[in-house]
Parts: sequence; structure tokens; C-alpha cells
Amino acid sequence: MIRKIEKADYPRLIEIWISAVQHTHDFLKEEDFVFYKEQLPVYFGYVTLYGVEDEAGLQGFMGVADGCLEMLFIHDDSRGKGIGRKLIAYGIAKLDVVKVDVNEQNGQAVGFYEHVGFHTVGRSERDGQGKAYPILHMQL
Repeated sequence: MIRKIEKADYPRLIEIWISAVQHTHDFLKEEDFVFYKEQLPVYFGYVTLYGVEDEAGLQGFMGVADGCLEMLFIHDDSRGKGIGRKLIAYGIAKLDVVKVDVNEQNGQAVGFYEHVGFHTVGRSERDGQGKAYPILHMQL
């Protein structure tokens, strides 16, 4: 089930984020991991959040703002089960998602977004925080 996220869900979102990032962002420096983790509650305030929940609870979530998928994270235990595909399909159909920025070094994510129809339209040398993690700008 896809549902809107509430503030009470933030601790679970952080758990999901940690699990996902530890298994997909091997390029991330430890100090940057800590920095982004501490910023998550701030980032959550700038997006509309939706999550996929099953009988065991939330397994993945996305954040959307102004037609852009700003974040999509799936708990590592739930990866490969179609949760990301469900979220992105919901985002495209119901939330008018047409853009996403993705870490170039996260090849799995780049491949996923290409598979669901996004293509690269630009590239930045640094991420939104000015850190040296190249970003691919993709759109449908």
C-alpha cells in the first residue's frame, strides 16, 4: 500500500535511508554519510513524502517537489521486490513526476531510472550541497 508519510514516520524513514545508502552509496565518505543523515529531517520538510507499507511496516519511500523526484530509498531487505517501481509509477501518474537528479556514481539507481523511462539531460560536478559527488539530471 502506498500512503502519505507523517512526521511520526520519520524515524523509520531514517532507518530505511541508512539501510539503502549503506548498500548503494559505497562512494560516499563517512563524514558525508553522517552529514546527510543529520540533514534528513530538514530535507523531509521540503518534499511531499509517500511510502510503501506492508504488514511489516514501511519498506521504502519517496519525496517529491514540483514534479521532481527528490529522493527514493528502499530498505535493503526489500530491494528487488518492485517497491521502487511502484513508487515511481505512482509519482509519475499521481504527482506529475517528470524529473530526477541521481548520483552518477550510483550505477544501480541510474540504471533503474533509465529502465523506467528517464534519460540524462544534464550533469553537475557537485551535488546540491556543493560536495564533489557528480549528479545526473534526468527527465522523462
